[in-house]
Amino acid sequence: MAGALDGIRVVDFSRVFAGPAATQILGDLGADVVKVEAPLTGDEARYLGLTEGTEPRLGVSPSYLALNRNKRSIALDLQSEAGRKVARRLITQCDVAVHNFRPGAMKKWRLDYESVQEANPSLIYGEFFAYGPSGPLSDFGANDLALQAHSGLMSLTGEPGRPPVRVGTAVVDLHGSLALVGAVMAALYSRTQTGRGQRVEASLLLSSAHLLNYFYSEYWIDGTIRKPMGTANHLSVPNQVFPTADGSVVIIAPSDAMWQRCARALDAERLAIPRYKTVRDRQTHRTEVIEAISAVTSLLSSQEVIERLGPVKVNVAKVNNAGEAAEHPQLAESGGVTQFDYAGETVKAVSSPFRLSGTPATIQHAPPELDQHRDEILADYGFAADEVRRLEEAGAFSEGERTGRKVASAG
Repeated sequence: MAGALDGIRVVDFSRVFAGPAATQILGDLGADVVKVEAPLTGDEARYLGLTEGTEPRLGVSPSYLALNRNKRSIALDLQSEAGRKVARRLITQCDVAVHNFRPGAMKKWRLDYESVQEANPSLIYGEFFAYGPSGPLSDFGANDLALQAHSGLMSLTGEPGRPPVRVGTAVVDLHGSLALVGAVMAALYSRTQTGRGQRVEASLLLSSAHLLNYFYSEYWIDGTIRKPMGTANHLSVPNQVFPTADGSVVIIAPSDAMWQRCARALDAERLAIPRYKTVRDRQTHRTEVIEAISAVTSLLSSQEVIERLGPVKVNVAKVNNAGEAAEHPQLAESGGVTQFDYAGETVKAVSSPFRLSGTPATIQHAPPELDQHRDEILADYGFAADEVRRLEEAGAFSEGERTGRKVASAG
Protein backbone atom coordinates (compact mmCIF):
# COMPACT_ATOMS: atom_id res chain seq x y z
CA MET A 1 0.00 0.00 0.00
CA ALA A 2 1.38 3.40 -1.00
CA GLY A 3 2.17 5.86 1.76
CA ALA A 4 0.72 9.36 2.02
CA LEU A 5 4.06 10.81 0.85
CA ASP A 6 4.87 8.15 -1.73
CA GLY A 7 7.02 9.72 -4.47
CA ILE A 8 8.25 12.60 -2.31
CA ARG A 9 12.04 12.90 -2.17
CA VAL A 10 13.63 14.23 1.02
CA VAL A 11 17.30 15.10 1.47
CA ASP A 12 18.13 15.27 5.17
CA PHE A 13 21.28 17.01 6.42
CA SER A 14 20.13 17.04 10.06
CA ARG A 15 21.68 15.22 12.99
CA VAL A 16 21.03 14.08 16.53
CA PHE A 17 17.35 14.51 17.59
CA ALA A 18 14.90 17.10 16.27
CA GLY A 19 15.69 16.98 12.56
CA PRO A 20 16.05 13.18 12.34
CA ALA A 21 12.83 12.70 14.33
CA ALA A 22 11.00 14.88 11.79
CA THR A 23 12.42 13.19 8.71
CA GLN A 24 11.73 9.75 10.18
CA ILE A 25 8.05 10.64 10.29
CA LEU A 26 8.23 11.74 6.64
CA GLY A 27 9.87 8.40 5.86
CA ASP A 28 7.22 6.49 7.80
CA LEU A 29 4.65 8.22 5.59
CA GLY A 30 6.34 6.92 2.45
CA ALA A 31 8.83 9.63 1.50
CA ASP A 32 12.22 8.54 0.16
CA VAL A 33 14.58 10.06 2.73
CA VAL A 34 18.28 10.39 1.91
CA LYS A 35 20.32 10.90 5.08
CA VAL A 36 23.48 12.92 4.38
CA GLU A 37 26.16 12.23 6.99
CA ALA A 38 29.74 13.26 7.63
CA PRO A 39 32.34 10.73 6.44
CA LEU A 40 33.97 8.48 9.02
CA THR A 41 31.86 9.64 11.99
CA GLY A 42 28.34 10.06 10.64
CA ASP A 43 25.46 11.38 12.71
CA GLU A 44 26.59 12.01 16.30
CA ALA A 45 23.48 10.17 17.48
CA ARG A 46 25.16 6.92 16.45
CA TYR A 47 27.34 7.20 19.58
CA LEU A 48 25.22 9.17 22.08
CA GLY A 49 25.23 7.71 25.57
CA LEU A 50 28.06 5.29 24.91
CA THR A 51 31.05 5.15 27.23
CA GLU A 52 34.71 4.56 26.44
CA GLY A 53 35.60 0.90 26.11
CA THR A 54 32.04 -0.37 25.78
CA GLU A 55 30.58 -1.79 22.60
CA PRO A 56 26.82 -1.28 22.10
CA ARG A 57 24.95 -4.54 21.64
CA LEU A 58 23.79 -3.63 18.14
CA GLY A 59 26.82 -1.55 17.20
CA VAL A 60 25.17 1.87 17.54
CA SER A 61 23.33 3.87 20.17
CA PRO A 62 19.65 3.06 20.80
CA SER A 63 18.91 6.76 20.26
CA TYR A 64 20.15 6.46 16.67
CA LEU A 65 17.99 3.41 16.03
CA ALA A 66 14.97 5.19 17.52
CA LEU A 67 15.06 8.11 15.08
CA ASN A 68 16.50 6.93 11.78
CA ARG A 69 14.42 4.19 10.20
CA ASN A 70 13.09 4.62 6.66
CA LYS A 71 16.21 6.45 5.50
CA ARG A 72 19.08 5.71 3.13
CA SER A 73 22.55 6.95 4.04
CA ILE A 74 25.25 8.65 2.01
CA ALA A 75 28.45 10.15 3.45
CA LEU A 76 29.43 13.53 1.97
CA ASP A 77 32.29 15.80 2.94
CA LEU A 78 30.60 19.21 2.87
CA GLN A 79 33.95 20.82 3.62
CA SER A 80 35.06 19.86 0.10
CA GLU A 81 33.82 21.50 -3.09
CA ALA A 82 33.22 18.06 -4.57
CA GLY A 83 31.03 17.06 -1.62
CA ARG A 84 29.07 20.29 -1.87
CA LYS A 85 28.59 19.69 -5.60
CA VAL A 86 26.93 16.37 -4.86
CA ALA A 87 24.80 17.94 -2.12
CA ARG A 88 23.69 20.70 -4.48
CA ARG A 89 22.60 18.14 -7.07
CA LEU A 90 20.61 16.25 -4.47
CA ILE A 91 18.88 19.43 -3.29
CA THR A 92 17.99 20.62 -6.77
CA GLN A 93 16.30 17.30 -7.56
CA CYS A 94 14.41 16.66 -4.32
CA ASP A 95 11.05 17.86 -3.01
CA VAL A 96 12.13 18.59 0.57
CA ALA A 97 15.53 19.46 2.04
CA VAL A 98 16.05 19.63 5.81
CA HIS A 99 18.99 20.81 7.90
CA ASN A 100 19.70 21.83 11.49
CA PHE A 101 23.09 23.52 11.08
CA ARG A 102 23.74 26.83 12.78
CA PRO A 103 22.65 30.00 10.92
CA GLY A 104 25.05 30.80 8.11
CA ALA A 105 26.53 27.32 7.63
CA MET A 106 24.49 26.41 4.57
CA LYS A 107 25.04 29.88 3.11
CA LYS A 108 28.81 29.47 3.49
CA TRP A 109 28.53 26.28 1.43
CA ARG A 110 26.13 27.90 -1.06
CA LEU A 111 23.50 25.35 -0.11
CA ASP A 112 21.11 27.85 1.49
CA TYR A 113 17.61 28.46 0.17
CA GLU A 114 18.55 31.59 -1.77
CA SER A 115 21.35 29.72 -3.54
CA VAL A 116 19.24 26.75 -4.64
CA GLN A 117 15.67 27.99 -5.11
CA GLU A 118 16.20 29.22 -8.67
CA ALA A 119 17.39 25.77 -9.71
CA ASN A 120 14.50 24.12 -7.84
CA PRO A 121 11.61 26.59 -7.42
CA SER A 122 9.28 23.85 -6.11
CA LEU A 123 11.65 22.97 -3.25
CA ILE A 124 10.40 22.89 0.35
CA TYR A 125 13.46 23.97 2.35
CA GLY A 126 13.14 23.07 6.03
CA GLU A 127 15.42 24.65 8.61
CA PHE A 128 15.61 23.83 12.31
CA PHE A 129 17.51 26.21 14.56
CA ALA A 130 18.22 26.63 18.25
CA TYR A 131 17.11 30.26 18.66
CA GLY A 132 16.21 31.09 15.06
CA PRO A 133 18.10 32.69 12.15
CA SER A 134 18.11 36.21 13.59
CA GLY A 135 18.06 37.99 16.94
CA PRO A 136 20.60 38.46 19.75
CA LEU A 137 20.94 34.72 20.47
CA SER A 138 20.83 33.41 16.90
CA ASP A 139 24.54 32.54 16.84
CA PHE A 140 24.46 30.74 20.19
CA GLY A 141 24.69 26.97 20.24
CA ALA A 142 21.95 25.24 22.21
CA ASN A 143 20.25 21.92 22.70
CA ASP A 144 17.09 20.64 24.33
CA LEU A 145 18.28 21.25 27.90
CA ALA A 146 19.48 24.78 27.10
CA LEU A 147 16.00 25.67 25.88
CA GLN A 148 14.35 23.98 28.84
CA ALA A 149 16.38 26.47 30.87
CA HIS A 150 16.00 29.53 28.63
CA SER A 151 12.26 29.09 28.10
CA GLY A 152 11.40 28.90 31.80
CA LEU A 153 10.36 25.26 31.61
CA MET A 154 12.92 24.22 34.22
CA SER A 155 11.71 26.95 36.57
CA LEU A 156 8.37 25.11 36.69
CA THR A 157 9.70 21.62 37.37
CA GLY A 158 10.87 20.09 40.62
CA GLU A 159 9.83 20.76 44.18
CA PRO A 160 9.30 24.21 45.74
CA GLY A 161 12.50 25.56 47.24
CA ARG A 162 14.66 22.98 45.47
CA PRO A 163 16.95 23.37 42.40
CA PRO A 164 15.34 23.27 38.94
CA VAL A 165 14.82 19.83 37.40
CA ARG A 166 15.08 18.93 33.74
CA VAL A 167 12.26 17.09 32.01
CA GLY A 168 13.47 13.52 31.66
CA THR A 169 13.23 13.32 27.87
CA ALA A 170 14.16 15.61 24.97
CA VAL A 171 10.72 17.17 25.07
CA VAL A 172 11.68 20.41 23.27
CA ASP A 173 13.50 18.55 20.49
CA LEU A 174 10.66 16.13 19.90
CA HIS A 175 7.96 18.80 20.10
CA GLY A 176 9.97 20.83 17.61
CA SER A 177 10.24 17.86 15.27
CA LEU A 178 6.44 17.68 15.07
CA ALA A 179 6.31 21.42 14.35
CA LEU A 180 8.76 20.95 11.49
CA VAL A 181 6.74 18.04 10.08
CA GLY A 182 3.57 20.14 10.23
CA ALA A 183 5.26 23.04 8.45
CA VAL A 184 6.65 20.77 5.73
CA MET A 185 3.26 19.13 5.18
CA ALA A 186 1.55 22.53 4.95
CA ALA A 187 4.14 23.70 2.42
CA LEU A 188 3.70 20.54 0.35
CA TYR A 189 -0.05 21.11 0.25
CA SER A 190 0.46 24.77 -0.67
CA ARG A 191 2.69 23.63 -3.52
CA THR A 192 -0.18 21.63 -4.99
CA GLN A 193 -2.10 24.91 -5.24
CA THR A 194 0.68 27.24 -6.39
CA GLY A 195 3.34 25.01 -7.91
CA ARG A 196 5.97 26.77 -5.84
CA GLY A 197 7.98 25.72 -2.83
CA GLN A 198 9.01 27.83 0.14
CA ARG A 199 11.31 27.97 3.11
CA VAL A 200 9.88 26.61 6.38
CA GLU A 201 11.46 27.13 9.77
CA ALA A 202 11.15 25.65 13.24
CA SER A 203 13.34 26.09 16.30
CA LEU A 204 13.92 24.97 19.83
CA LEU A 205 12.96 28.47 20.93
CA LEU A 206 9.55 28.47 19.25
CA SER A 207 8.96 24.87 20.30
CA SER A 208 9.67 25.60 23.96
CA ALA A 209 7.58 28.77 23.89
CA HIS A 210 4.68 26.78 22.46
CA LEU A 211 4.99 24.27 25.30
CA LEU A 212 4.66 27.16 27.78
CA ASN A 213 2.11 29.20 25.84
CA TYR A 214 -0.44 29.56 28.63
CA PHE A 215 2.26 30.40 31.19
CA TYR A 216 3.48 33.21 28.92
CA SER A 217 -0.11 34.36 28.38
CA GLU A 218 -0.67 34.50 32.13
CA TYR A 219 2.43 36.66 32.49
CA TRP A 220 1.51 39.00 29.63
CA ILE A 221 -2.08 39.38 30.86
CA ASP A 222 -1.63 39.89 34.61
CA GLY A 223 2.08 39.54 35.42
CA THR A 224 1.79 36.11 37.05
CA ILE A 225 5.03 34.08 37.14
CA ARG A 226 4.39 30.51 38.22
CA LYS A 227 6.72 28.61 40.54
CA PRO A 228 7.42 24.87 40.75
CA MET A 229 4.74 22.79 42.45
CA GLY A 230 6.28 19.32 42.35
CA THR A 231 3.84 17.08 40.52
CA ALA A 232 0.85 19.32 41.29
CA ASN A 233 -0.83 21.71 38.88
CA HIS A 234 -2.14 25.18 39.66
CA LEU A 235 -5.24 24.73 37.52
CA SER A 236 -7.09 22.16 39.63
CA VAL A 237 -7.07 19.87 42.68
CA PRO A 238 -6.48 16.93 42.64
CA ASN A 239 -4.05 16.99 39.76
CA GLN A 240 -0.82 15.28 40.82
CA VAL A 241 0.99 12.15 42.00
CA PHE A 242 -0.30 10.34 45.08
CA PRO A 243 1.44 7.58 47.07
CA THR A 244 0.16 4.03 47.10
CA ALA A 245 1.15 1.00 49.12
CA ASP A 246 3.39 -0.24 46.28
CA GLY A 247 4.30 2.88 44.30
CA SER A 248 2.48 5.92 42.98
CA VAL A 249 -0.48 6.96 40.87
CA VAL A 250 -1.63 10.19 39.33
CA ILE A 251 -5.20 11.33 39.94
CA ILE A 252 -6.72 14.23 38.01
CA ALA A 253 -10.31 15.31 38.72
CA PRO A 254 -10.65 18.89 37.42
CA SER A 255 -14.45 19.17 37.29
CA ASP A 256 -16.91 19.07 40.16
CA ALA A 257 -18.73 16.08 38.66
CA MET A 258 -15.52 14.08 38.28
CA TRP A 259 -14.47 15.03 41.78
CA GLN A 260 -17.72 13.67 43.22
CA ARG A 261 -17.15 10.34 41.43
CA CYS A 262 -13.55 10.29 42.65
CA ALA A 263 -14.48 11.07 46.24
CA ARG A 264 -17.23 8.46 46.41
CA ALA A 265 -15.03 5.77 44.85
CA LEU A 266 -12.09 6.37 47.18
CA ASP A 267 -13.68 7.24 50.52
CA ALA A 268 -17.04 9.03 50.50
CA GLU A 269 -17.04 9.74 54.22
CA ARG A 270 -13.64 11.41 54.14
CA LEU A 271 -13.77 13.12 50.72
CA ALA A 272 -17.36 13.64 49.52
CA ILE A 273 -18.02 16.50 51.93
CA PRO A 274 -19.37 20.05 51.36
CA ARG A 275 -15.99 21.57 52.25
CA TYR A 276 -14.48 20.14 49.03
CA LYS A 277 -17.55 20.40 46.79
CA THR A 278 -16.53 22.99 44.18
CA VAL A 279 -13.40 23.74 42.18
CA ARG A 280 -12.87 26.88 44.27
CA ASP A 281 -13.41 24.97 47.51
CA ARG A 282 -10.73 22.48 46.57
CA GLN A 283 -8.31 25.21 45.49
CA THR A 284 -8.93 27.04 48.78
CA HIS A 285 -8.26 23.88 50.80
CA ARG A 286 -5.60 22.47 48.44
CA THR A 287 -3.21 21.12 51.09
CA GLU A 288 -6.02 19.59 53.09
CA VAL A 289 -7.52 17.85 50.03
CA ILE A 290 -4.15 16.44 48.97
CA GLU A 291 -3.44 15.10 52.45
CA ALA A 292 -6.89 13.51 52.67
CA ILE A 293 -6.52 11.73 49.33
CA SER A 294 -2.99 10.60 50.21
CA ALA A 295 -4.22 9.08 53.45
CA VAL A 296 -6.60 6.89 51.43
CA THR A 297 -4.36 5.94 48.49
CA SER A 298 -1.35 5.09 50.66
CA LEU A 299 -3.30 2.14 52.08
CA LEU A 300 -4.19 0.77 48.63
CA SER A 301 -2.08 -0.76 45.89
CA SER A 302 -1.74 1.17 42.64
CA GLN A 303 -3.92 -1.41 40.90
CA GLU A 304 -6.63 -1.06 43.56
CA VAL A 305 -6.73 2.72 43.04
CA ILE A 306 -7.02 2.22 39.29
CA GLU A 307 -9.77 -0.38 39.71
CA ARG A 308 -11.77 2.04 41.87
CA LEU A 309 -11.35 5.16 39.73
CA GLY A 310 -11.04 3.85 36.17
CA PRO A 311 -14.56 2.38 35.91
CA VAL A 312 -16.15 5.64 37.14
CA LYS A 313 -14.28 7.68 34.50
CA VAL A 314 -11.83 9.48 36.77
CA ASN A 315 -8.46 10.28 35.19
CA VAL A 316 -6.00 7.91 36.85
CA ALA A 317 -2.77 6.15 35.91
CA LYS A 318 -0.02 4.20 37.60
CA VAL A 319 3.39 5.88 37.54
CA ASN A 320 5.25 3.37 35.37
CA ASN A 321 8.90 3.17 34.55
CA ALA A 322 9.87 3.12 30.86
CA GLY A 323 10.02 -0.66 30.72
CA GLU A 324 6.56 -1.10 32.23
CA ALA A 325 5.11 1.45 29.81
CA ALA A 326 6.86 -0.09 26.79
CA GLU A 327 5.49 -3.55 27.61
CA HIS A 328 1.95 -2.45 28.51
CA PRO A 329 -0.48 -4.12 26.09
CA GLN A 330 -2.28 -0.83 25.44
CA LEU A 331 0.73 0.58 23.56
CA ALA A 332 0.88 -2.30 21.10
CA GLU A 333 -2.92 -2.42 20.74
CA SER A 334 -2.92 1.29 19.84
CA GLY A 335 -0.36 0.76 17.08
CA GLY A 336 2.43 2.33 19.10
CA VAL A 337 5.00 -0.42 18.53
CA THR A 338 6.75 -1.26 15.27
CA GLN A 339 9.81 -3.34 14.48
CA PHE A 340 12.60 -3.86 11.98
CA ASP A 341 15.58 -6.14 11.47
CA TYR A 342 18.98 -4.72 12.35
CA ALA A 343 22.34 -6.46 12.82
CA GLY A 344 20.63 -9.83 12.65
CA GLU A 345 18.06 -9.05 15.34
CA THR A 346 14.45 -7.95 15.42
CA VAL A 347 14.38 -4.51 17.02
CA LYS A 348 11.25 -2.96 18.52
CA ALA A 349 10.68 0.77 18.14
CA VAL A 350 8.00 3.36 18.86
CA SER A 351 5.77 4.10 15.86
CA SER A 352 4.98 7.56 14.54
CA PRO A 353 2.46 9.21 16.90
CA PHE A 354 -0.63 8.86 14.69
CA ARG A 355 -2.56 6.33 12.60
CA LEU A 356 -3.90 6.67 9.06
CA SER A 357 -6.53 4.22 7.80
CA GLY A 358 -5.96 4.63 4.06
CA THR A 359 -2.23 5.34 3.88
CA PRO A 360 -0.75 3.83 7.04
CA ALA A 361 2.82 4.43 8.14
CA THR A 362 5.11 1.54 7.22
CA ILE A 363 8.75 0.53 7.52
CA GLN A 364 10.63 0.20 4.24
CA HIS A 365 14.17 0.50 5.60
CA ALA A 366 15.87 -0.24 8.90
CA PRO A 367 18.12 2.57 10.18
CA PRO A 368 21.05 2.66 7.75
CA GLU A 369 24.69 1.96 8.33
CA LEU A 370 26.92 4.90 7.49
CA ASP A 371 27.12 5.40 3.71
CA GLN A 372 25.25 2.14 3.14
CA HIS A 373 23.28 3.38 0.13
CA ARG A 374 25.77 5.67 -1.59
CA ASP A 375 25.81 3.88 -4.94
CA GLU A 376 22.05 3.51 -5.29
CA ILE A 377 21.39 7.09 -4.17
CA LEU A 378 23.82 8.51 -6.71
CA ALA A 379 22.29 6.34 -9.43
CA ASP A 380 18.76 7.42 -8.47
CA TYR A 381 19.82 11.07 -8.70
CA GLY A 382 21.38 10.64 -12.14
CA PHE A 383 25.11 10.49 -11.43
CA ALA A 384 27.03 8.55 -14.11
CA ALA A 385 29.73 6.07 -13.07
CA ASP A 386 32.61 8.13 -14.49
CA GLU A 387 31.27 11.24 -12.75
CA VAL A 388 31.13 9.39 -9.43
CA ARG A 389 34.73 8.30 -9.92
CA ARG A 390 35.88 11.87 -10.47
CA LEU A 391 33.95 13.10 -7.43
CA GLU A 392 35.43 10.32 -5.32
CA GLU A 393 38.94 11.24 -6.39
CA ALA A 394 38.17 14.86 -5.51
CA GLY A 395 37.22 13.89 -1.93
CA ALA A 396 33.44 14.19 -2.14
CA PHE A 397 32.73 11.15 -0.04
CA SER A 398 35.53 10.66 2.47
CA GLU A 399 39.21 10.88 3.17
CA GLY A 400 40.27 7.26 3.52
CA GLU A 401 38.95 4.13 5.17
CA ARG A 402 35.19 4.14 5.45
CA THR A 403 32.47 1.75 6.45
CA GLY A 404 32.79 -1.40 4.39
CA ARG A 405 35.07 -0.07 1.63
CA LYS A 406 38.25 1.80 0.73
CA VAL A 407 38.18 4.96 -1.33
CA ALA A 408 40.81 6.90 -3.19
CA SER A 409 42.38 9.73 -1.25
CA ALA A 410 42.28 13.17 -2.82
CA GLY A 411 45.48 14.35 -4.49
